[in-house]
Amino acid sequence: MKIGFIGLGNMGGPMARNLVAAGHDVSAFDVVAPIPDGMTAKTSAAAAAKGAEIVITMLPNGAILRGVANDIIPAMSSGSVLLDCSTVDVESARAVADQAAATDVGALDAPVSGGIGGAEAGTLTFMVGGTDDAFARAKPLFDIMGQKAVLCGPSGNGQAAKICNNMILGATMIATCEAFALADKLGLDRQAMFDVVSTSSGYSWTMNAYCPAPGIGPTSPADNGYQPGFAAELMLKDLRLSQQAAEAVDADTPMGARAKELYETFVEGEGGLGKDFSAMLPRFEKRGRS
Repeated sequence: MKIGFIGLGNMGGPMARNLVAAGHDVSAFDVVAPIPDGMTAKTSAAAAAKGAEIVITMLPNGAILRGVANDIIPAMSSGSVLLDCSTVDVESARAVADQAAATDVGALDAPVSGGIGGAEAGTLTFMVGGTDDAFARAKPLFDIMGQKAVLCGPSGNGQAAKICNNMILGATMIATCEAFALADKLGLDRQAMFDVVSTSSGYSWTMNAYCPAPGIGPTSPADNGYQPGFAAELMLKDLRLSQQAAEAVDADTPMGARAKELYETFVEGEGGLGKDFSAMLPRFEKRGRS
């Protein structure tokens, strides 16, 4: 398949490499990141999109997505598909889909879960909004870049699923870190804490698969000095998107709102920038009740 790929950073680069390894013809563009071997480097986003059956974008935010869409949709062929894997606001995803539909270009919003490791291993989960037809056309690429792709409904619903999922993830990680810090002060051994909670009603992905306590459970960023698998600033971005969406639809999300506030404090005032989002644990270890 002839593919255009725009945005070759920490996530987009390995995703595109997996497509090349599977035999696809990838034309690529990025304003900063180097173009990996095996791809045809293009001098603009529009040039990468021209003639492609599917154009994949992996971009930082909705404003940039809208700008790139303005460049590439006029260059895309009728019947092609714009597959956006960025995590952006729901409104931007739906605006881009409407813009694409006006020129007979299909559109899918397909943010991912799985982090850099999942991008490299081809084990991402895609949460997808769009039409059945566009999803079917992109399905072979989802199967290469990930382990699961779920069609969540019309355009924008992929982003909705992502921000709801990550609102749960952010709040759950905070609760897990709080619990370990409390257990320490109560004199409860961390391994005993893990052995109980991981097989009891406190079971969660943040405890069982991504434990924030070094040396406990499966290997996680906590065992590597909290070097990011999923950076705290990216969690903050997603929590902000969740609260933006909640405000737009008048949804009461007090736990999500508080999680956003805590990650704002951690990232912007407590040295959390550039650390994994599980580095909340040493943050709570240092704090007393206030």
